[in-house]
Amino acid sequence: MNTNDVSSLKNWFAGYVSRFYTDDPEYNRPIHLKEEHTKRVCGNIIMIGKELGLSSGDMITAEIIALFHDVGRFRQYELYRTFVDALSENHARLGLRQIGIHKVFSGFPRDKKLLISKAIAYHNAAYLPEGEDEKTLFFMKLIRDADKLDIWRVFLDYYMEKRPSDAIVLGLPDTPSFSEKALESIRRREFVRTKDLKTLNDFKLLQISWVFDINFIPSFKLIKKNNYMDMLKATLPRKKEISEAVRVARDYVDSKLTAL
Repeated sequence: MNTNDVSSLKNWFAGYVSRFYTDDPEYNRPIHLKEEHTKRVCGNIIMIGKELGLSSGDMITAEIIALFHDVGRFRQYELYRTFVDALSENHARLGLRQIGIHKVFSGFPRDKKLLISKAIAYHNAAYLPEGEDEKTLFFMKLIRDADKLDIWRVFLDYYMEKRPSDAIVLGLPDTPSFSEKALESIRRREFVRTKDLKTLNDFKLLQISWVFDINFIPSFKLIKKNNYMDMLKATLPRKKEISEAVRVARDYVDSKLTAL
């Protein structure tokens, strides 16, 4: 695969997405949101890859994974009017079905097709699979970092009342309360579990806990530079226990950067 293949795939992607736009501006807003998200994730994965010194071939693989990681979102919104998997279906699997239906990767070598498909399949999974080969795991981690770096930005826009789309939220009540279980997960440097989410504040704490799934130093640098942890904290109640949980996440980021 070469840069011409990437250009052809970008053209295909643009044409595919264009079919989901309608004459209704409100309907189009979530579609546009995900199209722009994809572009930024492609930029993120290129940035991380360059800092890691990836070969040109691996950079092409990474960009293709980023380009198609959320391709299922468009069909998901068309069918269900939401981007919440729990209220519809797993958008990664839906995307892989769309890729298969349209034979997008039909010309790829089998091993490359399998690697890219696995990275897409696990980009939104709670945990990475056990027993996977190191190269496939590397690209899985790469897309998860690139994706999260932009999802933080998208949700911070939402919380700051820029409101890109209500389709991205879980429908949790926006009350002052929050879960002790969510705080405890962060204290243990673990993911907040979706089953423990009771309020929108819990969902924000879950997003803070994403730092424990970040894999590469360039990603930690961007988290620090963009001040994501403190920005999320600013949207949460001013409580001592929340400040302490955010400090755990912030200290985790700092520990990764000081270990250089």
